[in-house]
Formats: sequence, structure tokens, C-alpha cells
Amino acid sequence: MFGYVMPCKPELKIKDYEKFKSYYCGLCLSIKKNYGNLPRLVLNYDMTFLAVLLDSISDEKCKVHLGRCMFHPMQKKYFIVQNAAIDYAAFCNIALTYYKLLDDVYDENSKASKVKSILLKSYFNKFPKKLKDNTNYIKKSLLELSKLEKSSSKLNIDELSHPFADLTGFIISKYIEDITLSSVLYSLGYNLGKWIYIIDAYDDLKNDMEKNKFNALNFSMNENNLPYDEFLSMIKPKVSFILGLCGKSCLDSLKKLPMQTNVDILYNILQYGLLSKMEKLNL
Repeated sequence: MFGYVMPCKPELKIKDYEKFKSYYCGLCLSIKKNYGNLPRLVLNYDMTFLAVLLDSISDEKCKVHLGRCMFHPMQKKYFIVQNAAIDYAAFCNIALTYYKLLDDVYDENSKASKVKSILLKSYFNKFPKKLKDNTNYIKKSLLELSKLEKSSSKLNIDELSHPFADLTGFIISKYIEDITLSSVLYSLGYNLGKWIYIIDAYDDLKNDMEKNKFNALNFSMNENNLPYDEFLSMIKPKVSFILGLCGKSCLDSLKKLPMQTNVDILYNILQYGLLSKMEKLNL
């Protein structure tokens, strides 16, 4: 469910793409410094977007470090360091991945996910105490999502996507204390979370139907148990419409933010990056 939110490189200026990479590398470095080397393996682009977004409304100037890393030792890279938004994204990256792994263990009895979750759990004692409410909310939301996905009741895609959409809105908005600004961030996060949940279901649809695994789109829309090709043809226009609305709502919220920096990067991601992902899936 992670890794869908990233820039559309051909539409991004070189300086902005390099800055996005410096956030990505800064996030990796933050995970290493605050938690350890092993959790760096769960680094993803969605959390880089989170750091870029939250840092855009900060008055603090970015501090940049030029150095090497264990994954690319031969080439020096730029890292954004000592950055509160990046540190927050590092926490979210580990906590979200851990509870997603637990869900995989519960749903699929995945041994690999079980091992990874056990390894990640050992880093929980390094989480800042002030973020305990965030950890609890992540756990509660993903548990609620799991219960809905196992429900025998007929649910529509809006109901199924709500827990993850709400969680994404919570994570993004919880960073800011200003009520008005937090409300805008929640709306952006909610629509982005819904977009991620639905496009992930669409991306996995064929594999899930072949293996008879739960899929939100198949569960909520395939009332006549149509085969994959026929069902795909039926739902493609509707899925494309829903994702388009979510993307537009994200952009509308972005326009209301008092961004100090990263403006072009954020517009690129929400305007072209999301669309590029949809096009790759023929939506």
C-alpha cells in the first residue's frame, strides 16, 4: 500500500528533483540516526512526500549535508539534516510499516512479514514519547480497516477506504497545532489516503482475484462475480473518476496552504505524479 506518491520526473526541474532526492536521503539518514540501520530497509517515497509537504509550511531553512551512505558509497549525495518534518516522517515510516506487516501476518500468515515485524518492533522504544498517541491511532485505524475487510456485510468502496483515508489525514494534520491549517492538511491527507487505498486495490486486482484474496474493489463492486477481464472493463471508468476526484481535492487543499518552499515539487507530485501512476495502470 506504499510507494505510489512520488514526482513525475520528466515534468520536474532538475533542481527540484535533486531537492526531492535530498529529502529522500535525509529521511534515510534520519531513520539511521534515530532508530538504526535495519529500519532503513523500509524507507518509501510516500513518507518522503510527507516530509516535503510538512516542511513546506515551516519557516526553518533547510540544512544540507554532503556525504556518502552505505547504499551508495562511491558517490556523494546531499542530505537534508536536522529537520523536524523529516524526523516525524521517519517515525511514521517505521510505525506504519510495522502495523502493515502485522496485518500481512494476520491475513496471509506471511512468515517473511512476521520476521520483519518482530525486528521492527524492537525499535518502538526509541519512538518519541510525545508521539505515543500517533502510534495508538495508527494501530487502531489499521485494526479497524482489517475488521472491515473481513466483514460479511456489504460495504461500498467509500466505507472500505475510510479508515486508511482517515489515518492518512490524521498523520498529516497531527503535525500542526494550528486548527485551521490542520483542517486543510487533514482534507489533503484524507483524499490522498483514499487515492492510495483504491489505486493499490486496482493494481493488485488481477493477482488478488487469481489467488482468491480479499480485494476492496472486487469485494465492493463485483456483485455478479464477473471474471477479471470483464470486471476490469466494467469498473475502470468508475475507478478513474474516483481517483481523479481525489487528486483534484488534494490539489484544492494544497492551494490553501501557506507554503514557504517546495511549491513546484508538491504541485508536480499531486498534479502529474498521481496522474502518471494512473496512466501506468491504464486508468
